Amino acid sequence: MVNYIFDGTFDGLMTVIYVSYYNHQVPNDILSENSYQRNFFGDDIYISTDIDKSNKVQNAIKNKISQEALKNIYYVYLSELESSYMLIYKYVRLGFKIGKKIDNYLQNDIVHNVIKLSQRVNHESYKMIELIRFKEIKKGLFYAKIHPDYNVLPLIVPHFAARFQNQYFVIHDVKRNLSAVYDKKSWVITDISPEKTLITKEEEDYENLWKIYYKNISIDERKNLRLQRQYMPKKYWDILIEKQ
Repeated sequence: MVNYIFDGTFDGLMTVIYVSYYNHQVPNDILSENSYQRNFFGDDIYISTDIDKSNKVQNAIKNKISQEALKNIYYVYLSELESSYMLIYKYVRLGFKIGKKIDNYLQNDIVHNVIKLSQRVNHESYKMIELIRFKEIKKGLFYAKIHPDYNVLPLIVPHFAARFQNQYFVIHDVKRNLSAVYDKKSWVITDISPEKTLITKEEEDYENLWKIYYKNISIDERKNLRLQRQYMPKKYWDILIEKQ
């Protein structure tokens, strides 16, 4: 039995699908290196991320299945469920056989589970957009914290970047220690905590402080490239300023 191990990125997962397809090798499981435990009863193969191979798989999904299928796959990936990797793999294989009508096969467990999980992630992204409240922590800098069940940060940032084009802001996922940082031009997701650099310092020169923080994010040695490729339930109350 072969297990494929990858770096946990979406491009890494697409590379795994490429390698499996062209090697005619169906894995027993697909695991992120972050949660991988050595298997002594099978062969573990580490697949290095290859952007070209990833792009070929994504283009094949769009052309042979659909753009909607690629979106569903990405949303399922953002669920961060370990079982989602094999689910995506099986869905893609099935999609290459069935083609553009795959999502009509809701009686198929693979299709049903992909659609259901994708909808859950999509639903939470809309929920976060509705619930997020920014507060001005320094002159001109707006901050909001979230702790979603799924990794929806990449899905919600474009909305706020379009809505608040002329504002500096940080959206901090405290559950994953990830921050989306917007500088009026573009946004980036980083694992450098804003609390250590922006929130706790008594710095009046905000513009200078922001530049220092954004520069720290951009330093090559500190870049986390993996991150950059990547109703009102009571559990959300503490992210609302009105409840604080």
